[in-house]
Amino acid sequence: MSESAAIIQVLKRSLKTRGLTYRDLAKRIGLSEASIKRVFASETFTLQRLEAICAAIGLSMMEVVRIAAETHDAPSKFLTIEQEQLLADSPRLLACFYLLLNGRSSAEIIERMGLSDRELRKFYVMLDNARLIELQPRLKARLRVGPVITWRNDGPMYRAYERRVKAEFLQSEFRGSREALHFRSAEISDASAQVLARKLEHLERDFVEMATLDVGLPAAKKQNVALLVAFRPWVLSMFSSL
Repeated sequence: MSESAAIIQVLKRSLKTRGLTYRDLAKRIGLSEASIKRVFASETFTLQRLEAICAAIGLSMMEVVRIAAETHDAPSKFLTIEQEQLLADSPRLLACFYLLLNGRSSAEIIERMGLSDRELRKFYVMLDNARLIELQPRLKARLRVGPVITWRNDGPMYRAYERRVKAEFLQSEFRGSREALHFRSAEISDASAQVLARKLEHLERDFVEMATLDVGLPAAKKQNVALLVAFRPWVLSMFSSL
């Protein structure tokens, strides 16, 4: 994928995750919907046009170019078994890596985790040796993976944390302004089940996309959010004997 094509893909995904159409974008920058479609189809932008489109979506050009570059490099969203094992064996190293994935600077990690420069460098060396980051001068780090990781269903992270995650995550009434819990049960066909499964996959991709777009935001404008998606054949235990 070329760099310009990667930028186009970032813009398209950004429109989708924000619930915007080409018509909405056209109104915001004073063009016709047909003109917007031609611009996206041709994959050519003047800097002025690109800046206007980014502003209309709510992104800066630097953010779009950065995300496009990450997409172009196509880092794997999966870690190796050995990389997962390293993180599963050390909660503090995992916390350091998690903060890096979410765009935190070395200074922020030191403050958040109560580390010294020497302790943080030790963590960075371990992550660099595992090829999770590239350790750079002046105690800086560049991610080699991510920024959103998908843990293996049968991997070390799941084995280490699956039970705790399920128990802690569900300990809520889910009534807050940023909380949601929806439960439905019904008899449906295999075809309908396949459609729903695809929709859930799309939801997961949207979550990853938004997280990727928000990595560069300052910590004060973000909060930790978790998404649990579950779908399987199931009958409530009280009905199983009927």
